[in-house]
Amino acid sequence: MKKSLFYIVAALAAAAAQAQNAQFGSTTLSAGVNLIQAEVAATGPQREQGLMFREQMAPNAGMVFVFDSPSRQCMWMKNTLIPLSVAFIDADGKIVNIEDMQPQTLDSHCSAKGKPVLYALEMNLGWFRHKNIKPGMSIARLPKK
Repeated sequence: MKKSLFYIVAALAAAAAQAQNAQFGSTTLSAGVNLIQAEVAATGPQREQGLMFREQMAPNAGMVFVFDSPSRQCMWMKNTLIPLSVAFIDADGKIVNIEDMQPQTLDSHCSAKGKPVLYALEMNLGWFRHKNIKPGMSIARLPKK
């Protein structure tokens, strides 16, 4: 009895911690005529959590990761259940490169070598391709650190 009570309490504590970590602000970004409702991951814990454990995401929703300073960045999909595309974006809002990522993998998806980025924008897999958004184009209304 004590053992099963311990597991229930531990599971509830883990669920509460998960819910607490999932507190993100939001903003509206634009990519040409396309509006994006983006959650903002600007702190270390928020960037670590990212879109983990989500089972779906609205068609024009995403998450923008704001890094502390421009540098080469890499993303992975540990505990991420939905396929995503990520655009790596420089400090001026220009897309440096776009990578497609498969769920629950540990493969690294990185910004292009020699091109420091300040942001990464994760969207549903293929969103950038379907909207004809390519490297060299800009994302507007990015949050400042």
